[in-house]
Amino acid sequence: MHINADIENESKDVHSQSMRIKRSVDDAYTIAQRDGFALLDIAIDESRLKAMLDDDSCGAFASFEGRVRNHNNATSVERLSYYGYEALAINQGRQIIEEAKLKFDITHAVAIHRIGALEIGDIAVWIGVVSAHRYPAFDACRWILDTIKADIPIWKQEYYEDKPSKWLSNNG
Repeated sequence: MHINADIENESKDVHSQSMRIKRSVDDAYTIAQRDGFALLDIAIDESRLKAMLDDDSCGAFASFEGRVRNHNNATSVERLSYYGYEALAINQGRQIIEEAKLKFDITHAVAIHRIGALEIGDIAVWIGVVSAHRYPAFDACRWILDTIKADIPIWKQEYYEDKPSKWLSNNG
């Protein structure tokens, strides 16, 4: 019994390190503005992100907010926890934004993904894209979301009202 408890406590310590960013919140927003992607371990300030994308040469702004919902299929969900490997996530996120700029005719894009404990209704991911015209902004926004979910090392643990928590892929 004690061995299992020790292993469980060690596991919690390792996981808790991946639920917090190692930078200040201001540094995370600075990285998001400069590189296009960051992780954040507190509530996302969408107005701050939207302000980063103000550009008089752009006629289009498209955004996406992914929120924690209260169910997954027919199962009631209480909350989620996201875990991430910050250095790798930021590097891969920057590459995704750079690729989106090449692939679509967009001026800039910013994306932030939360890590840590999230409650029902919290924003888990926010993406904003600006371009001269609407179609590139819409197309890039969707592509960025799909690519973040497929390629960035972020793991999701879902907590339920009536059964044990479960690890899920972040691309579902």
